[in-house]
Amino acid sequence: MKSRIVLVLCGSFNPITHLHLRMFERARDLLQQTGKYKIEGGIISPVHDAYGKKGLAEAKHRVAMCDLAVQTSDWIRVDHWESQQDSWKKTRETLSYLQGKVSAEYKVQDITVKMLCGADLLESFSKPGLWASEDIVEFVSKYGLAVISRNGYDAQKFVENRDELCTQKEKIHIIPEVIYNEVSATKIRRSISKGESVKYLIPDSVIEYIRQHNLYQNSED
Repeated sequence: MKSRIVLVLCGSFNPITHLHLRMFERARDLLQQTGKYKIEGGIISPVHDAYGKKGLAEAKHRVAMCDLAVQTSDWIRVDHWESQQDSWKKTRETLSYLQGKVSAEYKVQDITVKMLCGADLLESFSKPGLWASEDIVEFVSKYGLAVISRNGYDAQKFVENRDELCTQKEKIHIIPEVIYNEVSATKIRRSISKGESVKYLIPDSVIEYIRQHNLYQNSED
């Protein structure tokens, strides 16, 4: 029997780009090609304002842009819970909430959320003070990871060299990207602040939203 999975991508989405959406498509293709999984859906969860990242637009704007971006998808949606809490939530807390929500929606217990991320985020697990080892162990063991490869990052080697990941490597899927897309939200913001075009880098609906709300006019990056 195939394992039923809902992919979850957490992040700032400041703003959301085509790369974020492509991650879902690539992960679904490769996981389903193994014959072991059936991808039931995808969820984008924008981080709370209290995350405090430099240049972070208000959650109401980031969530609205994500909602616009997924309008053309028939399987990816945006969940507002994380961004609407009273304070910033750890990734494991968000995944736990979404696991409960997904189980209730599908009215079954044999469906699991799986964290989707890029190899750059995976390697951030080693940054002092950024991630607690016990949190990593908990959400990797419970939900697993789908990691999209990125230029300049050796995800497989990183997993093998980290004890808390190596012991759970059967739950970590390294997904090779064959069409590399180096679109960066940071670079998008810088371009917007300079008055440069970002067409074809982010959805047209998101570009129009940014224009209407005068976002990223003074890049703080």
